Amino acid sequence: MNFIGGRWVPARSGATIVDRNPADADDVIGEYARSSAQDVADAVAAAHAAQPAWAATPMPKRGDYLLRLGGVIERDKDALAALMTREMGKTAKEARGDVQEGIDFAYFMAGQSRAPIGDTVPSELPRKLSMTLRHPIGVVGLITPWNFPIAIPTWKLWPALLAGNGVVLKAAEDTPACAHRLVELCAEVGIPDGVVNLVQGLGEEAGWALVQHPDVRAISFTGSLATGKLIAAECGRQMKR
Repeated sequence: MNFIGGRWVPARSGATIVDRNPADADDVIGEYARSSAQDVADAVAAAHAAQPAWAATPMPKRGDYLLRLGGVIERDKDALAALMTREMGKTAKEARGDVQEGIDFAYFMAGQSRAPIGDTVPSELPRKLSMTLRHPIGVVGLITPWNFPIAIPTWKLWPALLAGNGVVLKAAEDTPACAHRLVELCAEVGIPDGVVNLVQGLGEEAGWALVQHPDVRAISFTGSLATGKLIAAECGRQMKR
């Protein structure tokens, strides 16, 4: 299932990907959406609609959501680590460390919600104040790999959310269950509908559609050099970050 606009929905085509335990091919973890460009467009539209109200939410209040997220992930740490080991084969100790990264970074970014942003600088004109303020980009696309299926998504999600952006996450097709559970926890703490969206599927289908979508103003990608070059070229063509 995808998570779009606060609802769990299948891919419009009905296509799915079977998620199997790499150590036991008979152990089917689940079936997840194989998203197309149309599903990505739905997710981007939901993020685009929700983002202005999220950006208008005071940053300390956005930080409070991250504080709560750190708490629920900490509560479910062992279960998340066990799911990770089953889904992608990381040892239990390494999996718990992976989850701990997401916990620690949630608390860190929650603290940043009350830190100063921007600068005041001397003006060359009399009786003038010069200052800079930071503003959210808008809708950002996050594309993450299989090898750190909780840590890397949270490294991208928490700053994007704290800054007031709407998010579309395209997680690795090898670890859809971890992404699904992470987004369930985002919904549990009450992040408004449409602010966090998840599209499951293949990189060359859902991932590339996310990169190409004109309403996505920034892409954060972790993966291969070859794919990174393609993404950088397309973002450059559209003048997106």
